[in-house]
Amino acid sequence: MYGAAGARRYINLAGDIPPSSKGQPDTFQAALFGLCPECGQKTLFRSFTGFADTCRSCGLDYRGYNVGDGPAAFLTLIIGAVICALALTLELAVNPPFWVHVLLWVPITAAAVFGALRVSKGALLVLEHRNEAHEGQLADDDKDAR
Repeated sequence: MYGAAGARRYINLAGDIPPSSKGQPDTFQAALFGLCPECGQKTLFRSFTGFADTCRSCGLDYRGYNVGDGPAAFLTLIIGAVICALALTLELAVNPPFWVHVLLWVPITAAAVFGALRVSKGALLVLEHRNEAHEGQLADDDKDAR
């Protein structure tokens, strides 16, 4: 398939690995297990949701990637809606005392948000690395840099 600029694009119909990503982990695997997007070693996170500064194996600098806090807002809203629906369903079906809701939903919500936050932040960093994404620049900024 040819794009607008005439560049040949790789289409993955057979499920094989694209030529540019051999030796690199799959996006989901890298995000789930905290694997470096370059070498595949388990060096992406220094804490549960905090990125390391660099990969201890290949030296890839993670500080240049800007994942930000975007996933946190979306995950909190989505997981909050799911938990509220489950809590309402439990309340209408069984009508347990309030303390059961507190003991059940607070830890489930915290675990779901922190677990999903780790995976989503890892996925965003891996995708940013794979797509060589960087901050946009205005055309005037590009001329001034020359």
